[in-house]
Amino acid sequence: MHCYRHPDVETGIRCTRCEKPICPECMVSASVGFQCPDCVRNGSGTGHAPHANTPRTVAGGRVVADGRLVTKILIAINLALFIAVQAAGTHLVDQLDMIGHAYNPALDEVVGVADGEWYRLITSAFLHQEAAHFVFNMLGLWVIGGIVEPELGRIRYIALCLLSGLSGSALVYLLAPENQGALGASGIVFGLIGAWVVLARRHRYDMRPVLIFVAISLVFTFARPGVSWEAHVGGLVAGALLTYAFVHAPKVRRELVQYGACGLLLLIDLGIVLARTAALT
Repeated sequence: MHCYRHPDVETGIRCTRCEKPICPECMVSASVGFQCPDCVRNGSGTGHAPHANTPRTVAGGRVVADGRLVTKILIAINLALFIAVQAAGTHLVDQLDMIGHAYNPALDEVVGVADGEWYRLITSAFLHQEAAHFVFNMLGLWVIGGIVEPELGRIRYIALCLLSGLSGSALVYLLAPENQGALGASGIVFGLIGAWVVLARRHRYDMRPVLIFVAISLVFTFARPGVSWEAHVGGLVAGALLTYAFVHAPKVRRELVQYGACGLLLLIDLGIVLARTAALT
């Protein structure tokens, strides 16, 4: 018998109300036995209000009906910027892409993060110029984000995406030539890939397909010219480390550990940016 929400997990427990099989991650204590998240969500007799025993994801987030809502919003933001770039041309790219420190003749000014334009660390992670690049990244965001978002919950998923994108940009800023531009949601997508690896290991899935996918992604990263490998690697490492903290945080101090991990990663990125800025100015 396998859990109705986690088909790979065997269980001997059934919901006392609807009798669906449930695993330890899904069962919610009731006055007698355990109930499944669906029955608890409907307030079906635990003796508490419907929100008192809200079903939680593996990371402690709330289980919601639309497990791709944030992913859809992120894709919409990327699409809006992609359309804006097609309409405005390279001028918008010159203003928002990730670049360390350089003179831009089109804008007739010195630009870059080192010049105080820190917003580029984030805006570049949602910016695309070529259609193929946009489609590939949005496909990855939709497929892998659709796996990760329901597992983490919306708040943790938002933190994962933003910090993965920021970490990718920070590594670009640190290691790439200061006059080399970079853009794209690859840092976020690779952050989701790192999260997927950790979640697959946490659920004890067969890791071979996952690791093969990661290996192929990294081969394309380093084999194709013009790819910002720094953004890929930075996002991958950040996503994996952050998700590990999310899913392995002890329940008694779960939010403290999770928010602390986010804060620590943010401080590391900040330190990288400050150090690189000091070196360039």
